[in-house]
Amino acid sequence: MKYFAVFLPMMDEQKSKDYREEHLNFLEDLRSNDTVIMNGRFTDGAGGLVIYKGNDQDEIKALVEQDPYIINGARYYEMHEWDMVSNYNI
Repeated sequence: MKYFAVFLPMMDEQKSKDYREEHLNFLEDLRSNDTVIMNGRFTDGAGGLVIYKGNDQDEIKALVEQDPYIINGARYYEMHEWDMVSNYNI
């Protein structure tokens, strides 16, 4: 499995408010099958970040493009494959 960091920069604040519940429900459905690992908003209002887990970028892109935020023009997205380090010793 690979991990993907998907940035969701703000395009339309009102649409983001309007579609927030649908967006969060969408992510929760994906979280229930272990496709979304974590998500959250940026506290400065710039947008948010979702960490997805999947086989390849095409698979995750297809999912991201089903997000109500993307479909309704509330946000756009930027995706990067992420090499997650889960056990880091300092």
